[in-house]
Amino acid sequence: MEESSLVRFVFLLCLVSSSVFCSDVSDQNATVSSAVYIVTLKDRPLVHFSGRESSDSKHVLTATSSQIYRTLNRSASIIRVHDSLLRKVLRKENYLKLYSYHYLINGFSAVLTRKQADRLAAREEVDTVVLDFPVEKATTHTPQFLGLPRGAWLRDGGSEYAGEGVVIGFIDTGIDPTHPSFSDKIPGHTYSIPPRFTGVCEVTIGFPPGSCNRKLIGARHFAESALSRGVLNSSQDDASPFDGEGHGTHTASVAAGNYGIPVVVAGHHLGNASGMAPRAHIAIYKALYKRFGGFAADIIAAIDQAAQDGVDIINLSITPNRRPPGIATFFNPIDMALLSAVKAGIFVVQAAGNTGPAPKSMSSFSPWIFTVGATSHDRVYSNSIILGNNVTIPGVGLASGTRTMHKLVLAAHALRNGTTVMDAIYVGECQDSCSFDQKLVHGKILVCSYTVRFILGVSTIKQALITAKNLTAAGLVFYIDPSATGFQMTSTPMDIPGILISSPQYSQALLRYYNSSLLRENGSGKIVGSASVARIVGGMKPTYGITAPKVMYFSARGPDPEDDSFVDADIMKPNLVAPGNAIWGAWSPLGIGTTDFQGERFAMESGTSMSAPHVTGIAALIKQKFPHFTPAAIASALSTTASLSDRKGEHIMAQRTVLNPDISQSPATPFDMGSGFVNATAALDPGLIFDIGYNEYMKFLCSINGSSPVVLNYTGESCSAYNSSLAASDLNLPSVTIAKLVGTRTVLRWVTNIATTATNETYTVGWMAPDSVSVKVSPAKFTIGNGQTRVLSLVFRAMKNVSIASFGRIGLFGDRGHIVNIPVAVIYKIAV
Repeated sequence: MEESSLVRFVFLLCLVSSSVFCSDVSDQNATVSSAVYIVTLKDRPLVHFSGRESSDSKHVLTATSSQIYRTLNRSASIIRVHDSLLRKVLRKENYLKLYSYHYLINGFSAVLTRKQADRLAAREEVDTVVLDFPVEKATTHTPQFLGLPRGAWLRDGGSEYAGEGVVIGFIDTGIDPTHPSFSDKIPGHTYSIPPRFTGVCEVTIGFPPGSCNRKLIGARHFAESALSRGVLNSSQDDASPFDGEGHGTHTASVAAGNYGIPVVVAGHHLGNASGMAPRAHIAIYKALYKRFGGFAADIIAAIDQAAQDGVDIINLSITPNRRPPGIATFFNPIDMALLSAVKAGIFVVQAAGNTGPAPKSMSSFSPWIFTVGATSHDRVYSNSIILGNNVTIPGVGLASGTRTMHKLVLAAHALRNGTTVMDAIYVGECQDSCSFDQKLVHGKILVCSYTVRFILGVSTIKQALITAKNLTAAGLVFYIDPSATGFQMTSTPMDIPGILISSPQYSQALLRYYNSSLLRENGSGKIVGSASVARIVGGMKPTYGITAPKVMYFSARGPDPEDDSFVDADIMKPNLVAPGNAIWGAWSPLGIGTTDFQGERFAMESGTSMSAPHVTGIAALIKQKFPHFTPAAIASALSTTASLSDRKGEHIMAQRTVLNPDISQSPATPFDMGSGFVNATAALDPGLIFDIGYNEYMKFLCSINGSSPVVLNYTGESCSAYNSSLAASDLNLPSVTIAKLVGTRTVLRWVTNIATTATNETYTVGWMAPDSVSVKVSPAKFTIGNGQTRVLSLVFRAMKNVSIASFGRIGLFGDRGHIVNIPVAVIYKIAV
């Protein structure tokens, strides 16, 4: 990736004035105005010149100086071709090149008019011109929940070695480099920067010299597309690698934050935090911003740079905000750049998206990308309030208790003289202390209403806390308003005693008790409170052991859409699920991603953005143990060892609705959880793996109708060079998905024994067939030695005409303890 000097000039103009180069986002589709376009050429990108497969890429071997020289020379040559093409086609017209992409894809992004884009598209050396599109961003206990301290970490020598030498690249909102989770000054042996990593630490305002260290070894930001649109304000959006949102700091710490960092929120100590691979290195590629998200042109530039720098794993806790158009979802600039990254040996993890629980809501599509959905885990912070009538009401809230009983006062009954509920229609939300009479609140528990305005972000718990403190209240209680019924309240931190009651029934019980003993002012009869009393117990101590994990309602679901007409692909998504609800992680005190944690150094967040870095960190442990593993081998190890049961030994459940999700659960299917719930310890000893090389992915892409010119465009390779095509169901994935089974279909799978023992292992095959489908696997029993490969033939036959998806499993049970699980999904069945 290369940035022109003109871009830097425009950056300055955009800071000072509304330069003509900064186009208005609202005019993106206008014919005359400019927009950002991503242009790809037919020639191959740099990573394809070497012809190397991932197993012997630079992520295992150290590059020689002559190799580095050749790489730089070819990079410069590709950039000159881009510049020459633009000058030749557009001559003396106004345009602005933003990036040259040369490592993973051969192309560039530029600010062009519609007519200029059309003229470039007509050139023989240009294959596609795509309009830039937006993207959006989609832990103290989870290491214990995943069994890392006594399992995966122990095998590598403990937390002080877990993930050592592995470099993880994060495409996100940046990082707070001052956070102790990313310090290299920790007890034990010192960090050693891998010599293959060639990234830099950008020095800008807000990211001064010394921000990087031997833990945080690289940091850059990418914003040329945002700048060209005029949407980036450097003073508000942090035009540097610094994280002004909080999301990137959080995801980096979940994957690779230092071990044993104290979590202190609102003055309360809540334990110690650790990433999944606490000794892994972190490289930051900021391409998302707190006010507007990000754009594909900047994301691709960040991915391209990360691959050039030599990262081992890329974490993408981001998803596109729409399904890519075209002949297949896989053919979009981001996924195709990631295919080249996979060829270079980089394992790519992406969040599934937070668009669940509807079917086909998946936002991560391609088989070379490891897609992660979100589950709960077994830690819950429970709070309660004991009323004067001895009724205990449960709730949530990270707050201390009141020790003794205090009187209750409803917000509407504590107004200043002259203030009425009509004058302050939202007074019940307790957002302005000026509306209240301090004498009526002092020393009492203030009772406020949690309305839909809190969910929309118009009102905040933090502001209500300020109100309660200004009025010297003894505590703060929220009851759920009918407008917010069904939405889940989170364990919000409170620096005074407090509780949030999320149940409508318990909220009504509180109000009935309060109203049973109202106090009225002499003479006027005005209500000024109640004789009711209560004690807040507090919610600082977590409880464990609830039914977990369960797939969260927001986690995007399969089946994987092959195109924007919702045709189903023969590819299973998500690949896996991992903890993604109520996850503690590092936070930037200046981050505005959530008002509840502004000013804090840790935050509790939920989303598939949180589940992806859990898997990223565990993948780093696998990469550390098996440095020669291909990305597909890492994916296989994670998938085939996944757990199918919750902590009680029962089938993992999935929430089915946004409102009241806990009462609308049913057993999770592979379209909810993929292969299952990540099992970190088992993934380090998978026994067998299903491997796939770059050539197989190419054969798969070439099998898609009308794909030849698109494949040529993105990879510079002709489908005619591949003697055969490969249907999606025939990819050597550790799963089987058949969108339409007509009669009988046979698919093959190759398994390779990578067990550390030198002796043979004998596997017995068992299966549970999907409804209306018969299954036969041969051989039904086989013996395989270390390093050997065996072919399995899987025959599926439709028994009835059924259009509802059904699911099954194939299990390979080794006599040395290895168990390999293969999920099966068949959607349409047509008996012949």
